Amino acid sequence: MNAIVALKNVVKDYPLGATTVRALRKVDLEIDRGEFTVIAGPSGSGKSTLLNLIGCIDVATSGEVIVAGQNTGTLKDSQLTDLRLHKLGFIFQSFNLIAVLDVFQNIEFPLLLQGGLSASERQARVLDVVDKVGLRPQLHQRPSELSGGQRQRVAIARALVTRPEIVLADEPTANLDSVTGGSIITLMRDLNRADNTTFIFSTHDHHVMKQADRVVNILDGVVSAQGLSAGNGAQA
Repeated sequence: MNAIVALKNVVKDYPLGATTVRALRKVDLEIDRGEFTVIAGPSGSGKSTLLNLIGCIDVATSGEVIVAGQNTGTLKDSQLTDLRLHKLGFIFQSFNLIAVLDVFQNIEFPLLLQGGLSASERQARVLDVVDKVGLRPQLHQRPSELSGGQRQRVAIARALVTRPEIVLADEPTANLDSVTGGSIITLMRDLNRADNTTFIFSTHDHHVMKQADRVVNILDGVVSAQGLSAGNGAQA
């Protein structure tokens, strides 16, 4: 089995006053290493919950969530933090850049959290990903001086600088126009193919779905269908 992510009979409940909301209902899912996968569904379908479980931001109520060979339900908080820091990269629709830091410093930040690299090693890592996303001229600009597309490229570089096995992207094109969003998805697809990094998106953007290896449709907390994307020869 080449699965880098596996969910087995996963249930996720959220207490809401005197009631309980079931966000995920016995989900089974495997994602292979190097896959470019989309989790698709309308707002409230459970796709963000699914991404949060894979990203070790939340834990399942029942069932197993296995990420990079580790059952997240058996890990302590410190172990979950370590898994997030060393195995996962995150890209958010709101970019989540630090306003007072320039491009270089924003991208370097997760390396400082990780520790273990010298200043020259961190610089080499940052410049490598900056060149991959085409932002060398903006290296010392702050987020306020960048366009939306440039900010998302910084966010991609920040996610990749730690060389994670899995990158999670929550609606990465939601705040971008269609042309810019398309170029961002193409960039991530190219990086996926070059480095065999696993990318998992939550989205309802059909342009993103067309680029995917596989589209997993989720509705009311249940995986309703999955298959090759339209751009890969089959309808999901």
